[in-house]
Amino acid sequence: MDERLLNEMDRDTKILMDIDFLQGKLLDSHRIDPDLYLKYNVKRGLRDSNGKGVLTGLTEISDVNSYREDENGNRIQMDGELYYQGVNVYDLVKGLEERRFGFEETVFLLLSGRLPDSEDMKFFLNVMFELQHLDGRFVRDVVMKASNSNIMNALQRCILTLYTYDKDPDNISPDNVFRQSLELINKLPLIAVYSYHSYRHFRKGETLFIRNPEKGKSLAENILLMLRPDGKYTELEAKVLDMALILHAEHGGGNNSTFTTHVVSSSGTDTYSSVAASIGSLKGPRHGGANIKVQQMFADIKSHVENWEDEIEIEEYLEKILDKKAFDGMGLIYGMGHAVYTLSDPREVILKSYAKKLAKAKGYQKEFELYDRVEKLAAELIMRKKRVNKNVCANVDFYSGFVYTMLGIPQELFTPIFAIARIPGWSAHRLEELISANKIIRPAYKYVGHHVDYIPYDRRD
Repeated sequence: MDERLLNEMDRDTKILMDIDFLQGKLLDSHRIDPDLYLKYNVKRGLRDSNGKGVLTGLTEISDVNSYREDENGNRIQMDGELYYQGVNVYDLVKGLEERRFGFEETVFLLLSGRLPDSEDMKFFLNVMFELQHLDGRFVRDVVMKASNSNIMNALQRCILTLYTYDKDPDNISPDNVFRQSLELINKLPLIAVYSYHSYRHFRKGETLFIRNPEKGKSLAENILLMLRPDGKYTELEAKVLDMALILHAEHGGGNNSTFTTHVVSSSGTDTYSSVAASIGSLKGPRHGGANIKVQQMFADIKSHVENWEDEIEIEEYLEKILDKKAFDGMGLIYGMGHAVYTLSDPREVILKSYAKKLAKAKGYQKEFELYDRVEKLAAELIMRKKRVNKNVCANVDFYSGFVYTMLGIPQELFTPIFAIARIPGWSAHRLEELISANKIIRPAYKYVGHHVDYIPYDRRD
């Protein structure tokens, strides 16, 4: 081996050993006694003792409900409700069922605060079609360089670089932010799919193909067209993806990535920095990456449960998962439970109905039936074993990964698809923060350390 390379390896090994030594000496100082959170009544994770989010702001963009009050003021569990700009998502989905551009109409609703009429929609779609474009130099010089398997990282890098392609990037007036938001909503699908193809080509040696989106097609249609080697898809496939985008487009101001949008926007920073920060939040496995864990869990269940129709065998294995004796040892049945919803998650109910249609069309009925059985058994088992005092329901992540798999979308794009869907919601919240709040978000942290006198290190021996 080359002596220079050997010396570099030795140097890198020594640096890593030195860092390990420092970690052992220094990291323990960051550990806070958990009892202090109770002593000072600190809302860990900005949640109260019941897991409900602490009120930190006001919004008109969306509403998430899972309880109602009776005549005595008592909270009663109810089926979950989700509203976009006051419109119930069930009504929205029903009205968009026969339309090709459901996600686009949802974008209009979220950004404008009202449903479009025919003229609105015609004009809006023409604008959207024109914005579904990336400069060839940007694709070559930015998207294709430094490719890696984590497409969320690629999205952040590319979005931050788009700042340099904007003639007025730091202008945070509502008009300019609206323009930037529309551009990013339409460019993000291209960046995600092209980044995936680039990764597969440069890191996996596969044939590179870059297909431009076609004007007149919906974002959902163009995602499938650009992703697939033959560019073909069925009407049902496009409709299911369109619905998945609608259901992920917005979910109140309290979820982690949207709250990140509010926090970062409140500082007065540019749109590209704000969106990149929100993507960084969504990238986390506790937020946007949950559907991948569901898919991994089901792969594990399929390999250990011989008879997918035997509810006793399924329940026994689910109990092993909860007892930390199976799957990843975390004791969690992924896709079950939600911070707000109890009886049902409306997004899950709707997506499940489309998953059933797609499963029938593509020959995945047995897999769908397995998901259905696990959903039912897991809810009962969690409530019984964890002794929770509220109902546990499946959330939207339970079926979304299954839907994406049936659509032929690779796991590397699961969370990026979430980002593509959620950027209209982030954009609406950013506009609301800039127009209405106009005050930097600065929560307080209680200091629980101790004060010490400074002594120079050479006098401490």
